[in-house]
Parts: sequence; structure tokens; C-alpha cells
Amino acid sequence: MLMSVDGKINSGDTDLLDVDRDWKRIVGVKEGLSQYYDLEKQTDLVSFNTGRVMEKIGVNDRADEPTKIPVSFVIVDNKPHLNERGIVYLTKWVEHLYLVTTNEQHPAFGLQDLHSNLKVILYREKIDFKDLFEQLDQEFGMTNITIQSGGTMNAQLLRDGLIDHLSLVVAPLIVGGTKTSSIVGGESIHTAEELGKLVVLKLTQCNLLKDSYLHLCYDIIPQTILD
Repeated sequence: MLMSVDGKINSGDTDLLDVDRDWKRIVGVKEGLSQYYDLEKQTDLVSFNTGRVMEKIGVNDRADEPTKIPVSFVIVDNKPHLNERGIVYLTKWVEHLYLVTTNEQHPAFGLQDLHSNLKVILYREKIDFKDLFEQLDQEFGMTNITIQSGGTMNAQLLRDGLIDHLSLVVAPLIVGGTKTSSIVGGESIHTAEELGKLVVLKLTQCNLLKDSYLHLCYDIIPQTILD
């Protein structure tokens, strides 16, 4: 994941702003940004994301013919954020598309018979992420998945114990803003009794990159112990 020094993953509190576009314009930040994309190419061949992120990067409106990549996407999309055009674009772009939803009216259902690399996984009311990851492992052989979603989803997966390692690229930038998305969002804890929900990390790697960037790698301690 790419973040600012203060943990922000967007330039502000609106989807009209975008890190991939905005930070390329900032002197002192743009010079080293390519290092993140180089590291991103070394991640797993399965990417976990959300329909909201896919909508934000414009897949619903793309008219180009994408170059096929050897990566499969697992996309969580309940609203839906993806329309038929966006789904078709993704099937042309990625090796396999696994769309996870609670929305029985999702447009992906009408496209499964037309695109052999599209699989829709339906949960009736709420997505059980522990069950989902077991299914992805046991039925589809996904033993390693790179999480590239937003702060709310990151919080859910961390608290469910479904993330084992963190790989963070820190840009030399402070963004600020209470409502600006952070790498981990979701519900705050409210009492001392909830301290066990906090996630403890063990640093395994710290690399100083060019142009004041950092690459930090952590293992996640599977259980937070209080004394």
C-alpha cells in the first residue's frame, strides 16, 4: 500500500481527488513515486479490491481494449459501484474476475454465461470474510492474495485476522484532514475493554528508497495480548 507519512491514502475527502493522479504533480513527491509502482508489480497474482475503487479509477467508462494481465481480481461490490461496461472491461483485463456481493440484482449475474472467467460469489445478507477467504483458498487455490482496498475494508480484514503481512511505501508527504481516508479506517474502539482489537506489528524490513521514500514490511502478530 502507498500512504503519506500521516497514513493517508487519498489527497483529500472526495473521490474527485486521486493519489495516482495528484501526487504525480507535487514536486518533492513525484520524483520517487515510480518506486511504489515497481514494487506493486512484484506482488501476488491475486489482487483483492472493492467496486468503489474500481469505479474511482474509471473502469466503468473506459473505451480502450485492455492488455490482458496474468493477475486475477477479487472485487467486493455491494452497491453496486460497477456497471455492465465496467465488469466486461475487467473480464478483458484480468485473468479471472471473482465478484463478491450481497446484491442479488448485481449486473454481474447477467454476464456470467457470456464470460467464462467471471465468477460471482453471493452472500445473502452480510459477507463472511473468513468464509470467503477459506473458499478462495480451498476452491480456487488462492493461497496468497494482495490486499489493495480502502481503509474501511482494511480494518475489517485486519480485525478478522485475515492479513498476515503489511508492505507499506511511505511517501514524503503530509496530507492531513480528519475526513481524508487513511490506510486503516472503520469503527474506532470506544472502551479499554476493546484494546484487544488493536493490531500489533513486528518490523521485518525497513528500506530507505530514493527521494525520501520508505518501504516498511511487517508481520502481523496474530493475537493482541494485554497485561
